[in-house]
Order: sequence, then C-alpha cells, then structure tokens
Amino acid sequence: MTTIRLVQGDITRESADAIVNAANSSLLGGGGVDGAIHRRGGPAILADCRKLRASHYGKGLPTGKAVATTAGDLDARWVIHTVGPRYSHEEDRSHLLASCYRESLRVADELGARTVAFPAVSAGIYGWPMDDAARIAVETVRETRTAVEEVRFVLFDETAYRAFAGRIV
Repeated sequence: MTTIRLVQGDITRESADAIVNAANSSLLGGGGVDGAIHRRGGPAILADCRKLRASHYGKGLPTGKAVATTAGDLDARWVIHTVGPRYSHEEDRSHLLASCYRESLRVADELGARTVAFPAVSAGIYGWPMDDAARIAVETVRETRTAVEEVRFVLFDETAYRAFAGRIV
C-alpha cells in the first residue's frame, strides 16, 4: 500500500526518486512549478524535453499524459512531466486531472521509482479550485495500483496544505 505524506514547501528542494512537474504542453518550461523545476534542475531537463519534442511529442505532450526526463541538478533521479487541464466552469475536466496522477504513477512504475513528489497539479495558474484539486489528487492516488511506496504532496502554501490535509484522514 502506498503511503501518502504532505509537506509544505518548495518541491524543487525535495529528495525523491521522481519529482512531478506540472508542465505545459510544450515541455519547454514556463511559470510556477514548471519554471521553478527547470531553473533549479538546470539545462539537462530542457535538453531532454527538446529531444522529446523532436521525436515522440512534436506537437507537445497531451493534457492528462506524463513523460519522464532526467532530473538534472534536482535531488531526484527523474522528473515526470504531466500536463494538467485548465479549469472550466462549462466542462467537467476532472477525468483529465485524475489522469495526470494515474499516468505519472504509471511512468514512475516503469522507471522503478519508489518515492514520488507531486505538486497540486492544475491548482495554480490553470485555476483549479484547491479543495477540488486536493480531492481528485488524493482519491486518484489512493485508487491507483502502483509499486510506488511513498507519494508526497509538496504544497507551496498553508492554504494548499490545509486543503490536502482535509483529504488525508
């Protein structure tokens, strides 16, 4: 059974087999978690992302999917990039957000990762309400069969931490 832990802090400072990046579809860096991971991880992550764009993901990584690269200078072996959906009042996209967690765990299993650190995917610039993002994240991790021993949700601020803590009972 997978242990779920919560940490309030900076995901780029975590030590884990794999750190999940809330990436944009270009895989070429951006703002928020994505930009922080690329900055701290250094140029090796971007170089791997460019190789992915030149081969399998010429049009970018689809929403809800995940792919791994080196972790560069991060204290991890891999970065698993996943593209979360933008929140919409008109369309239920929760299946895409759940897919980000399932697909990231699938990739982690393929890599042999035992510890995985996740941010709150889509709950930043993509506008997903934090309480709902926490519900989907925790439920999906609990329901997904995986060999990952520890999932750590690394939450940037107290509001996010409280939202996830309310789901870990």
